[in-house]
Amino acid sequence: MAVAAISKYEFAPADTQDKFHGAQLLYIGWEDHLLFCAPFAFPFPSTMRFGDVVARPMQAAFGYHPDFAQIDWAKAEWLKSGKPFAPDFDKSLAENGLKHKDVIRFRTPGLTGIKGSCS
Repeated sequence: MAVAAISKYEFAPADTQDKFHGAQLLYIGWEDHLLFCAPFAFPFPSTMRFGDVVARPMQAAFGYHPDFAQIDWAKAEWLKSGKPFAPDFDKSLAENGLKHKDVIRFRTPGLTGIKGSCS
């Protein structure tokens, strides 16, 4: 069966930042922890401190995993859109260069899921 690929989209996306009432989407994923199979999407104001993101929403989303309580945040490795990223926990998302629909992932050296299973 022949397949016709659509390579040119000519319409405005429905999830632009203006539709989020002053918030921006930030996708956050935890490497080596497949219990969370895909990054979570969070709506945050760009003025929110990065440290508050880790302390509150990330705690709520990832906190029930037994590895979460063992994380040494000073040793966590961060990626922004696949490239190394060094967030400042005392600065806002905007000051950290995070924009609408950015994807960040974090890796926690020495913590690789339940009994090392990456789950």
